[in-house]
Amino acid sequence: MKTAQDYHVEAVDYAPTSALLHEVRDAVFVQEQQVPRDLERDALDPLCHHVLARDGAGHAIGTARLTPDHRIGRMAVLPVWRGRGVGAAMLGALLEEARRRHWPDVSLHAQVDAEGFYARQGFLPEGERFFEAGIEHQGMRRTLSGPATIAHRAEAVAITTAIVAQARRTLVICSRALDPGLWDAPSVVDAVRHFATHQTGAQVQVLLQDAGTPQRMLAPLIGLGQRLPSVFAFREVQDPVDLSYTAAFVANDDHGYYHRPLGHRFDGEAGLTHAGRARQLSDEFTRMWERARPVTEYRALGI
Repeated sequence: MKTAQDYHVEAVDYAPTSALLHEVRDAVFVQEQQVPRDLERDALDPLCHHVLARDGAGHAIGTARLTPDHRIGRMAVLPVWRGRGVGAAMLGALLEEARRRHWPDVSLHAQVDAEGFYARQGFLPEGERFFEAGIEHQGMRRTLSGPATIAHRAEAVAITTAIVAQARRTLVICSRALDPGLWDAPSVVDAVRHFATHQTGAQVQVLLQDAGTPQRMLAPLIGLGQRLPSVFAFREVQDPVDLSYTAAFVANDDHGYYHRPLGHRFDGEAGLTHAGRARQLSDEFTRMWERARPVTEYRALGI
């Protein structure tokens, strides 16, 4: 059982709790989203691993399930409880169960409005969007064993958003020129802004090979850095060895990283539970950072 403030999440058997599970699902899917009841209910329920969120009085406030084919679904939280971490707690409980079963990955069909939520939890989009029960969805997958392979911009944006959201106090970014298409993506910028303004003692270090191009392109992170100078620090490499460095990466202080062997491309590898690799990249970053020059020209409020 997991506790969090005034609610808790627990694994439950379907048969004795089915009334509570369907009470929440009917309220969210059938009544709120107008999904036909005969589509919302299926024969998989008795075969699934279910979690139930209850408030302090024991009332059901959220539910989700893990199917035998490694799919997370029926994620539902009552409206008055949204934005309070219930969905993330239930998702975390399902991921723990999937790991206990030694599954290599899990997938889900995310309603498009919730795609950002799942991206922050490390799920990557796969395939084209589609309609299910009249609602637009995006297929997503999270790797649970070994690093995930990143091949496209949508995956790059999703995993970068997750790494930033996961950071506790420190985020290091090594980039040629703040990678247009990645570090200016709205979800990434929003995640960095939230980290910088909500995490106590947050520090964002950005190491660039070309400091001039992002400034000319009005890169959003420079503007954030100018408004939050105690959080952001920018440096530009000068050492000939560092100038020939072809890779780009981001790493946090909670086992998350995304590494691209060729910094001008999105393809690479990433993980959220890989302490050794994240630490290795952070150490590499520190060595280059110490040889680099501060980008003092970013300090003036010019954008």
